[in-house]
Amino acid sequence: MSMLWFITILVITVFISYSPAYAYDNNPLQDICVAVNDSQAAVFVNGKICKDPKFTTANDFFASGLNVSGTAAPGSGGAAKFFTVDNIPGLNTLGISIGRIDLEPQRLAPLHTHPRATELITVLDGILYVGFLVPDAANFFKSRLFSKILYPGDVFVFPIGLIHFQYNVGHKKATYLAAFNSQNPGFIFVPNSIFASNPPIADDVLTQGFHLSKTQIAELRRKFS
Repeated sequence: MSMLWFITILVITVFISYSPAYAYDNNPLQDICVAVNDSQAAVFVNGKICKDPKFTTANDFFASGLNVSGTAAPGSGGAAKFFTVDNIPGLNTLGISIGRIDLEPQRLAPLHTHPRATELITVLDGILYVGFLVPDAANFFKSRLFSKILYPGDVFVFPIGLIHFQYNVGHKKATYLAAFNSQNPGFIFVPNSIFASNPPIADDVLTQGFHLSKTQIAELRRKFS
């Protein structure tokens, strides 16, 4: 009887220890998903609704065009093209996506974060200065910079959620691929998020937060809006 009791306890322990359902919630796949107590409200799924498998085709897992640059943002000196679950439906639930970025000489992919993904870049052409910031454990108000000069064939990783950048320090266009471990990594451009919010953040918050005058804050709003 004691042996049966021991085996029962062992089986229960193993089941609890190796059951992922008890360990964590699913990662969010959108920026916000507000709970509502209304059965008539529209439902927004955390991710995408799955197609019936019998209607799935190879084209659901296919996209073309990374051999050419993407859409250029006005005044940015760069162009980007991303393949996420929105244009490759087969990526749904797979936790991956990819993109191509082209930067003109001396131009910057601004300080930004991906709230739902680690990013891994591979340089195809040109020279990049890249880096990411990690909070300093010894001083809450400072950060540590991890940076590197990259050449064709080099690979660099930006950990999930950390502020990072890519800057073309060469004399010709730089091209690189960016892979993400999310079907919808998200993009938060730090300067634009702060100075071009709608409605705008109160002047007093920004003047104290950045030690700038209201005139300087207005100028930054004009530049980033």
